Amino acid sequence: MPGSLIKIKEILDNISPSERKVAKYIIENPDSVSNLPIGELAKRIGTSEATIVRLCKILDFKGYKDFRISITKDIASMKKEDEEEQYTDVKPGDSLESIIQNISYNNKKSIDNTLEIISFDEINKAVDAIVSADRIEFFGIGASFIIAYDAMQKFSRINKIALSFPDPHLQIASAANLKKEDVAVAISYSGETKDTYDSIKMAKESGATTISITKFGQNPISNICDIKLFVSAPEISIRSGAMSSRIAQLNVIDILFSAVTSKQFNEVKKYLQNTRKSIREKKIK
Repeated sequence: MPGSLIKIKEILDNISPSERKVAKYIIENPDSVSNLPIGELAKRIGTSEATIVRLCKILDFKGYKDFRISITKDIASMKKEDEEEQYTDVKPGDSLESIIQNISYNNKKSIDNTLEIISFDEINKAVDAIVSADRIEFFGIGASFIIAYDAMQKFSRINKIALSFPDPHLQIASAANLKKEDVAVAISYSGETKDTYDSIKMAKESGATTISITKFGQNPISNICDIKLFVSAPEISIRSGAMSSRIAQLNVIDILFSAVTSKQFNEVKKYLQNTRKSIREKKIK
């Protein structure tokens, strides 16, 4: 699904009823929206122009004109996608072949859709912050901790002081000792995990630069962070939805790690060589 409509679907549950009315109309009638001036659109929906402009701002557009241009560009992509598969849930009793295809497609689609909504400016800010950081802490609970731990492992390979704790009490205690030269990264697809919120809030109060990796839109964690990175994943009933969001977040971690490594390659090359050498020596001979 094209970027504008992905963003709208991600924020549906977190906007006002009047904004939701506009959002649903746009999702159902993208072709007509691309040809309508704001006054005519407001009349058709039965809402105010101000509500439409407010929704456009929530979606990170300067105004309705920019949003309409984006929708127009998206329509061609939508027609192509109509010919392809959509997100598909795994159903009880599915064949193994169907499960393999659905999970693989959903994971791939979550990465593709994340690429549509991710901000290159925000990624660049995050990379610069990590490059300059004395210390990086990754906060996540449950499945999100696995992503945080993966990030810690990656950045440790290039000699960054990177930490991640599975215990939320250790997370918040460590966050309290961060300083302005440090970076804290909060990982939570919903953006509403309380322990992660408490830790990133403490990190911000301690002066650290804060980065969030959440679903698109307004949520408590991204709202308080300095740098906001968004991912997209399907909202489907079986755990394949959570699996896809994990894949999308891991992909963002890989992007950050690769960009930091590229930017500091001459400095970190020896550390990468050291880690590769140590891994080779641990293999069974």
